[in-house]
Amino acid sequence: MKFVDEAEITVTGGRGGNGCLSFRREKYIPKGGPDGGDGGHGGSVYLVASPGLNTLADFRYTRHFKAANGRPGAGKNRTGAGGDDLYVTVPAGTLVSDADTDEPIGDLTGDTPLLVAAGGRRGIGNARFKSSVNRAPQQTTPGQPGDERRLNLELQVLADVGLLGLPNAGKSTLLRAVSEARPKVADYPFTTLHPQLGVIRLDAGRSFVMADIPGLIEGAASGVGLGIQFLRHLRRTGLLLHIVDIRPFEPELDPATAVRQVAGELGKFSDALADKPRWLVLNKADLFASPEQASRRNEIVAELGWQGPVFTISALNGSGCTELTAAIMNYLEQRSDAA
Repeated sequence: MKFVDEAEITVTGGRGGNGCLSFRREKYIPKGGPDGGDGGHGGSVYLVASPGLNTLADFRYTRHFKAANGRPGAGKNRTGAGGDDLYVTVPAGTLVSDADTDEPIGDLTGDTPLLVAAGGRRGIGNARFKSSVNRAPQQTTPGQPGDERRLNLELQVLADVGLLGLPNAGKSTLLRAVSEARPKVADYPFTTLHPQLGVIRLDAGRSFVMADIPGLIEGAASGVGLGIQFLRHLRRTGLLLHIVDIRPFEPELDPATAVRQVAGELGKFSDALADKPRWLVLNKADLFASPEQASRRNEIVAELGWQGPVFTISALNGSGCTELTAAIMNYLEQRSDAA
């Protein structure tokens, strides 16, 4: 299924059933009186998060969702049946806002359904209008229409750790190395076309979720490439891993230059995202002997003036990945304890 992370839908609550105008007319009961029942309430529309969904693609085909109407009342003081509520499933992590006002409505990350369109109130039957001065009321009220609104849905994947870097830095290879996820890996840019998630399990009860997005290139904040449109998926993460190819390229693709380039695009997109904790992960160390690995690491760190954690790994053969994932798990647990 094609990945879609934005959609617009219309939701409508069911109309309430009309009240009934009726009088009791039975043989030998000349003064039966009013017995018109109330209508039923209209059904409401709810959105509910489903962990089994990971895209909004289904909303390309169905965009209007309407709950059932309430049934009208009937004689003999019978109340009409209420309309069934409609529950629309969306991926966990979906942000909901009003399409006309941009007002935030909810963030679907848990199991609690979100009411987005209330059903209409029921109409009142004439039996409810009977009084000492109005013995044969002719009044009823109609059912009210349900709410109708246009909604914007925006998916932000739920992940603890996000991967950043240029195309072909090795992000997808790292995700394959440390989880059961199988993102596409190839020797050309933009093999990752949409976010990929992987669960990294260390021990029983100790795991975290890692998200890989398409690589960022210079000018991404202005719409160049693919990555900028998926950066929103990293907003929920608690830690960013900046994956960098450790090999020395020509000056415009030097590792330090690559780090600054991606960091610059990150800052243009969101100050909050740029301020998230970010670790430097130097990849493809298998292409160098150990002494050269240490030398390259020191050169890059010195040129950047990097103050945060630095890891040297080979996503291809798994070297250094165990130490990296253990450090991430410890960091996330300490962060959770401090919260």
